[in-house]
Amino acid sequence: MTDPTTGADLDALARSTASGLDHGVTAAGFVPKPVGRILDEKIALARALFGADVDLTSGSVLRTLLELVSVEDARMWSHLGLVFDDSFVSTATGEALSRLGAELGLTRPFHRATGTVRLALAGDLPPEVPQLTLPRGSRLRSRGGTSVFLADPVRLDGVTRSVTAAVTAFEPGPGGDLDPAAQVDGDTPGRIDAFDPADARTSGAAALVTAGTLTITHGEKLEGGSLTWSDETYRDLLLAYPRTLWTPDALRVAVSLVPGVRQVLVRDLYGGLDVNQSIYGNFSFAERLFSEQRSLGNPYYVTVLVAPDESAVWDGPGQLADRVRQAVDTVRPIGIAPSIEQALQVGVGLRVRLSLDGLAASDTGTSAGTTALVGRIVDRIRRYVGRLRIGEPVRYSEAMWAVMNEPGVADARDLRLLRYPPRLTDAVLGAGQPYGVQEFGVGEDVTIGPAEVPVLVTDPSDVVVA
Repeated sequence: MTDPTTGADLDALARSTASGLDHGVTAAGFVPKPVGRILDEKIALARALFGADVDLTSGSVLRTLLELVSVEDARMWSHLGLVFDDSFVSTATGEALSRLGAELGLTRPFHRATGTVRLALAGDLPPEVPQLTLPRGSRLRSRGGTSVFLADPVRLDGVTRSVTAAVTAFEPGPGGDLDPAAQVDGDTPGRIDAFDPADARTSGAAALVTAGTLTITHGEKLEGGSLTWSDETYRDLLLAYPRTLWTPDALRVAVSLVPGVRQVLVRDLYGGLDVNQSIYGNFSFAERLFSEQRSLGNPYYVTVLVAPDESAVWDGPGQLADRVRQAVDTVRPIGIAPSIEQALQVGVGLRVRLSLDGLAASDTGTSAGTTALVGRIVDRIRRYVGRLRIGEPVRYSEAMWAVMNEPGVADARDLRLLRYPPRLTDAVLGAGQPYGVQEFGVGEDVTIGPAEVPVLVTDPSDVVVA
């Protein structure tokens, strides 16, 4: 191939890569100029300036200089590509992605800090309380008022008198990195030493702490609150983040980012909140309304149904209901006050007989290895149930897959899904709320109502190792 020497040839060479494709900003994105093409351009330019007989053989001084400059130019093109990629949410990374998120009004979220506290019985439990049980999600509080919650259930009795319990900060961010040894004005605000009075489930345990029967020892600092979301997770959030305000999607995303919210469902039954309907733009404004008429005396025609997680407290000043209301106020249309409702939590569980493979289990199934395996199975089921949306049924096939996919499980027999309380099928006057447990047959799913959300309820006796 002959080297171009004219200005037109140089321009054509500069506009294409070695493969004949355009470089720079193209319809397919940014295409860096290859180092080989950069060197070809400089060789052609050198011959145009110094003549066709200039020495550009390998090892010559001019050729060596051109090669060095071409490598530096290739590095510049590479950095230009990085700058271009950092200008878009779909390709940006690191600080560039954080800046793009800040422009959208959504800073990179933090993780929750985690750590441990020690709960111990300093005396005997009252006769009417043979066992102290603290469910998963029970709230504790530091001396400075920061709330944390139990990551696992805790049981204390005459045999098990102390437990090292895993705790997680309720609020994400560095403020959850509670240090029990940090001194502020002669006090230790980061020390966890009490139960949160806002959590009614811990009122009995709080009374035991006051009486000195139960002690809370916080010895090590909670960590992880200063860590932020990964680029992949943050990018998914930004791509799903709506660029509009007066829409159900904007309400849903704003509420879902409130700490303590598990699922959220926005019900715009009349269609008045969102103008992005098929009917919009297809009629004259003077002929009809945007949507079905509503009662002018009732402004609450948009419902925000919220399913709190296990650690959230719904009622009370500054609790989840107030926080959701504040989040809604930032994106709701003027003059519309959505009705914020709590989804009804329905307990679900399972009964199953397991056969283990490759694990030395005792005859009673109470060995350390068996207990750990059952705990991992329960965690699998909990993660599955926790991902379910409001109104979505608990499927038998998913529960069976979660059990059988755990290494060490050879067989799962007689698996039954449970519902607490049973579903009310017939209206009976004076019957009140249903109670007890409803057991479903093999292959049957747990039906969930449109305003209900499932919550896993575990009983160690329901998982039998045979």
